[in-house]
Amino acid sequence: MLIHGKILYKDDSQVSNDLLAEKFSELFDLEYKDVIKDLSSTSSVVTIAKKVSNNKSEELQKWMELNNITSGINIDEDTKRTYPYDSLAAHLIGFCGSDNQGLEGLEAEWDDTLKGTFGRIVATTDVNKNIISDESEQYIPAENGSDIYLTIDVNAQSVAEKYLKQAVEENKADSGTVIIMDPTDGDILTMANYPTYNLNEPFEPNTPELKKTWDDLSNDEQAEATYAMWRNSAVSDGYEPGSTFKIVTASIALEEGLVETDKKQFTCNRVMTVADRKISCWASSAHGSLTLREALEKSCNPSFIQVGQKIGVSTFYKYIDAFGLRGKTGARVSGEASGYFYNEEDCGPVELATMSFGQRFTITPLQLITTVCGIVNDGKVMQPRIVYKTVNSDTGVTTNIDPVEVRQVISEETSATMRDLLKSVVTDGTGGYASVTGYSIGGKSGTSEPPVNKKEEGYVASFVAVAPIDNPQVVCLVILKDPKGRSHQGGTIAAPVASQILTEVLPDLGIVSSEGGTEKDDLITLSDVSGKSYKEAKETLEKAGFKVLNCSKSTNYTVANQSPKSGISLEEGSIICLYDENTKQSTVKVPNLKGLSLSQARSKLHDLDLNIEIDGAGNVISQDIAEGTKVDKGTIISVTLRSSSGGGQ
Repeated sequence: MLIHGKILYKDDSQVSNDLLAEKFSELFDLEYKDVIKDLSSTSSVVTIAKKVSNNKSEELQKWMELNNITSGINIDEDTKRTYPYDSLAAHLIGFCGSDNQGLEGLEAEWDDTLKGTFGRIVATTDVNKNIISDESEQYIPAENGSDIYLTIDVNAQSVAEKYLKQAVEENKADSGTVIIMDPTDGDILTMANYPTYNLNEPFEPNTPELKKTWDDLSNDEQAEATYAMWRNSAVSDGYEPGSTFKIVTASIALEEGLVETDKKQFTCNRVMTVADRKISCWASSAHGSLTLREALEKSCNPSFIQVGQKIGVSTFYKYIDAFGLRGKTGARVSGEASGYFYNEEDCGPVELATMSFGQRFTITPLQLITTVCGIVNDGKVMQPRIVYKTVNSDTGVTTNIDPVEVRQVISEETSATMRDLLKSVVTDGTGGYASVTGYSIGGKSGTSEPPVNKKEEGYVASFVAVAPIDNPQVVCLVILKDPKGRSHQGGTIAAPVASQILTEVLPDLGIVSSEGGTEKDDLITLSDVSGKSYKEAKETLEKAGFKVLNCSKSTNYTVANQSPKSGISLEEGSIICLYDENTKQSTVKVPNLKGLSLSQARSKLHDLDLNIEIDGAGNVISQDIAEGTKVDKGTIISVTLRSSSGGGQ
């Protein structure tokens, strides 16, 4: 909370209404005619502006002093909710209205906890509501609201939002969502949507396209666009999960003892006839005879239709309800929706077939990740938790909100088998681009096509990753809606995003690498050469194995700045830019490195006086700084490389 002003006007000012209206409208961005109307009111006191920032209040005070105004204008103390992180976790947090009442997000959902209570007097009255003076009165003091503490990890949220924004823009997607959840206790560590909006300016259009057309929209259209901007897609928007739902189908079949992991039980001829419908596999050729493991690795639709047929409708729906997919998760976030499935009695052979590979029903991203967390968490579904405690700001009393186990849906044995299968998807299947150096990762890609009568909705590409797969502590779901770039397949465009996010988030969360990281014995630590003469600094850096770039106009100067900064480790031959105190740092645009080999990427960066940091082997599938971004020369661009075996549905 910050102290702000409430500007009040009394009709005893020494200056004209015209002058006051002109200043008020200019200073507080008000309509002149509205201000004149207020100043001409018969009321003894009128409120001119609320939630006025401190600097505006100070500007008004200076103007009053300059014009010798000593009465008529009061600046009263007021409060306003401010959001120091602007757009970070905006859809989750939400914002308050003019009277500090929660309007969206957690601000609305937890408003009763946050706002406190007004003070009041309790007294006895007669039939005419007059206080009976000889009866005792009781004063109940006002209480401040409680603070709520979120499970969100700020660093993880920032990382997720950075890479989600990059993925949406690079793949020309309409929007995207990332959720990271701890499967052991249900804690939501990250909930991000893009495009996002600024919590401190929630009514401002949030995209360049919307800003251009805003004034041309009707009031109803503006209202619709505004509510869409605020909508938390992670919990409010149902989507068809596609092949990520095969995790659920496989776990049901294993739990019921209907399939084995490594026995050839399924056949893919690419096209399978179900009732009167021909349903195709996503692959361009038949997969042939498959085990369950191979069917999951290859994300084979006909194989999973056959798994669904073994399960049957009634058993399928029993587990759908056990996982809670037709209800809400109970996460206590604003606007949560339920899943939408066919009524059980209306689920025929075709509906069962499409449901088995994740299409023609909708669930929310939060429902899917909660279910996957339960499957890998020894079969125990935990209720998602976003607030882990509240603290009374008057008394300091803390109320803990403990994790809640909803139910055990599958056995520990089935859970262990599923973890093993999901690991195979990343090591040998369509999830190869989701691997993270130093960690055992499991996961599943998903690509859902739009319904025949809703082609305009486009594909949904997704990937759900589990890390470390042998001891799950993090589950990460990435969703990209209607991508219109180089691919629409989850294994190709969503899996690399999961890899980028987890590469940064796992070490930050203190999750120890289990498989050893990239060898860094050959890397060289960059020393600090500021304060040295250019010639001395050049000699020191070149002796260490670096290439020196003089970014000043002479060679006779003392080094004031260097790029990159000292203390980091770089490969031999990396470029170090040196500057004197009067030279600004030179900038270049980051190139597109995706699809290049390591040598090609290194050469392309070095040609622009940029450096490279490498994760993995093969061709570049992602880079931490987006193409076209302006950066200082010497900046390190981190790239993720994977073999060509990854990608797909």
